[in-house]
Amino acid sequence: MPLAMGVSIEPASPDSPAARRIIAELEAELDPLYPEESRHGYSVDKLLSEGVDFFLVHYREKPVGCGGVQLNGTEYGELKRMYISPAFRGLGLARRLVDHLAEHALQQGVSILRLETGVHQAEAIRLYEGMGFRRIPPFGPYRPDPLSLFFERAS
Repeated sequence: MPLAMGVSIEPASPDSPAARRIIAELEAELDPLYPEESRHGYSVDKLLSEGVDFFLVHYREKPVGCGGVQLNGTEYGELKRMYISPAFRGLGLARRLVDHLAEHALQQGVSILRLETGVHQAEAIRLYEGMGFRRIPPFGPYRPDPLSLFFERAS
């Protein structure tokens, strides 16, 4: 897989126009796949109120993805709103974003990353497993859900 040139990952406010556009794209992809009770992604308002450290992925200066990490003290960081626009998948952008979020968490003294993803997110599941995440039971506020998978990785 070629490592994309012209890539930057920059902090952004979730309520910026570019972030809102990417989050809306993510929501449109998930809408037909999961019922509301199995959707655990934070709204823009909740990303802000929960203090999620949020980033946009730019490819050749165009915003093409997003992701954040919510730090739960120093116990763990939870990846939130991970997304790369379909036209830009396969360039290594998601892998670079996960690495960036892991490094950001480490700089805050957090070495464990956790996440929830949907069972229909085959590309994401392959990415996480390929990056050393292992499946775990539900954590934090999550409850068992047949449409959710939970992962963890220690850095």
